[in-house]
Amino acid sequence: MHPHTMDVRPSPRRALLLALALLMSACKTPSATGGGTSSGSSSGSSSSGQGVPQGDPFPSRPSVEARKDAQADQALAQAIQQSETAPRKQAAEGFLAVRKAYPQTTAGQEALYRAGVLFYDSQDYVNARKSFNELLFENPLHPQATEAKRRLGRSALEVGAYRDAYQTLYSLAERAEGAERIQLLEDSAKAAEKAGLFGQALRISVDLAGNAQTPEAQQAAVARVQQLVEGRAGFMDVAQIMEDLPSSNPAWPVLSFKLARIYYHLRDWTRLEETLNRFLAEAPNHTFAPQARELLARATRRVDVQAKTVGLLLPMTGKYKAVGEAVLRGVKLALAGSDIELVVKDTQGDVNLAAQGMEQLAFDEGAIAVLGPITSDESRRAALVAEELQVPLLTLTRQEDITNIGPFIFRNMLTNSAQARAIADFAMKQKGFKSFAMLYPNLPYGVELANDFWDHVVENGGQVRGAETYAHDQTTFTSEAKKLVGRYYLEDRLDYIEGVREVQKETTGQDAFRKRKAMEKMKGGVEPIIDFEAIFIPDEWRRVSLVAPALAVEDIVTNACDARDVERIRKTTGKKTIKTVMLLGTNAWSSSKGASGMPELVERGGKFVTCSVYVDGFFVDSQQPATQRFVKAYRQANGGDPGLLEAYGYDSARMVRQLLDSKQAPKSRGEFREALANVKDFDGATGKTSFDEKREARKPLFLLSVSNKGVTEVPPEKTAALGGS
Repeated sequence: MHPHTMDVRPSPRRALLLALALLMSACKTPSATGGGTSSGSSSGSSSSGQGVPQGDPFPSRPSVEARKDAQADQALAQAIQQSETAPRKQAAEGFLAVRKAYPQTTAGQEALYRAGVLFYDSQDYVNARKSFNELLFENPLHPQATEAKRRLGRSALEVGAYRDAYQTLYSLAERAEGAERIQLLEDSAKAAEKAGLFGQALRISVDLAGNAQTPEAQQAAVARVQQLVEGRAGFMDVAQIMEDLPSSNPAWPVLSFKLARIYYHLRDWTRLEETLNRFLAEAPNHTFAPQARELLARATRRVDVQAKTVGLLLPMTGKYKAVGEAVLRGVKLALAGSDIELVVKDTQGDVNLAAQGMEQLAFDEGAIAVLGPITSDESRRAALVAEELQVPLLTLTRQEDITNIGPFIFRNMLTNSAQARAIADFAMKQKGFKSFAMLYPNLPYGVELANDFWDHVVENGGQVRGAETYAHDQTTFTSEAKKLVGRYYLEDRLDYIEGVREVQKETTGQDAFRKRKAMEKMKGGVEPIIDFEAIFIPDEWRRVSLVAPALAVEDIVTNACDARDVERIRKTTGKKTIKTVMLLGTNAWSSSKGASGMPELVERGGKFVTCSVYVDGFFVDSQQPATQRFVKAYRQANGGDPGLLEAYGYDSARMVRQLLDSKQAPKSRGEFREALANVKDFDGATGKTSFDEKREARKPLFLLSVSNKGVTEVPPEKTAALGGS
């Protein structure tokens, strides 16, 4: 035998198979199960398309040495005679009686076969399967073994034992010819598909299509191939079959176009174009040809970039419509008067539409960069597609770690972690606080911010002395306030226990009323344990206006900057020193102006929220020049005041405009990505923005102080004079 000459260069499809095999080697795909297996049959194979049964699934030699027996032969002959007039099931039982009486005889095996045939003909497939299985296990060389296997396989198919049916029928098909082989293959494909062995079913269907004798049979086989490749057979199955499939096979165009779509999904543009070009050369008139031409044109357009076209993904309809409209107002204001073409795709808050819109902006519009989306799930899906297509995406989501998806993903939006870090830095580095307490709602927003704040405090050498959570719709906070200062579980305090003893001693012999009054007075006089300097409350302003008064009831003084009120408290209580605590918050504290012209937080919270400080990503009344310019322009263009979404949309679009209007404006997506990554100290409405090594926008946030006159921005030089003691 002459050695084969080996081509060391892998074919495109072999390269795909190798890549996919490496990709899938870390996980094992469980194979689907059928309706059950017999103890003497194989359990089936994987759905890879290579796992067809090898040889006969039954023993190769008899397990019982059957012998001739005259008495058994006579009993069999009598059973045959009776079967000619008896009902089929009754006749089958007669044969089984012979089998039971003479189990190790040739007559007994023949009786078992005849019983199986009668059960099969009467559609009692359970007993037919049992009879044929027993016969073939004992004697796979029985004269009627082939017919027994055929009926066994079809019985298994009828009762739902699809893996057994597939193995038995396919092993027969390998040895059959003509119409019988075609029928066995069709039954094998049906069994494999029902067993979830889609790769095997696909391979058989492709074989049937290539050997069909009539147009109708060919059409049926190709239709089954098309059904299997749409969401059933895996891409490994398709790639393996296509490896050696001639283009003359009627199923070739279906598999070829599916392979092209796999390459498209993998973003393997070279092999995609190669596969589509061959498809169009071999099958230019196929029903898939128009789609193939469009896919090829789209793949070609991926490198065609319109240097002045910018995409925008926003929910312009649906439940997030107001959010999308707010961002769009800011973006349009930023691009007003420029020659930049803005293409908006409505995501409707749907992740699939976000991905689809991203592809359309890349392939159909040639956008050099894309802004958005807003919601977490949308942004993640769009970011995955953008990274695959290598389109710079400046997303406006709060989703943490979104930029970890890849180097083409940037983010410019206020995040929970940034807020927690900013307010903790203010409290610890500017105020010098070291001990804190927290009150937070049992919602993702509250829990995430509380955890981030706690982590940052610990990292900087501080301590969290108390943390209490509450329901998101709670309206009273007496219990939580008591727990923070140690007044809830009084039985655990030594000073309270001593107080009880004193009251009991002093009221000995007095009536119950006097004892109760004395006990209440003592209990009310238990001092609060305030071992923290600030309380962090990551909740919306309505809840804060309810929490703050509850804290005051427990003698937690929060308005330290009001010297007159502190002095009044000192005189009322007779204490020389008053321990004060600062309340710290997040951007959820921001509120619109009420009837008095003051923020509603101040209107409702009153003196209990004064002297507090919270953090935000935008402040409409800021004195920063860039912010003032934006607010003025927004009011002129839209009327009313802008909010955080308008401001971040504006700044993001202004950054893009600045890059595209520069003398060395980027002409490709790669150049734009590099230019955006190098943005430093962009002076925008939300502050001076720079992108760090993770492509996260970094900027000093707005620290806002609450007073009885409203909310004002805290200049860095004045933060040390705020509250505290």
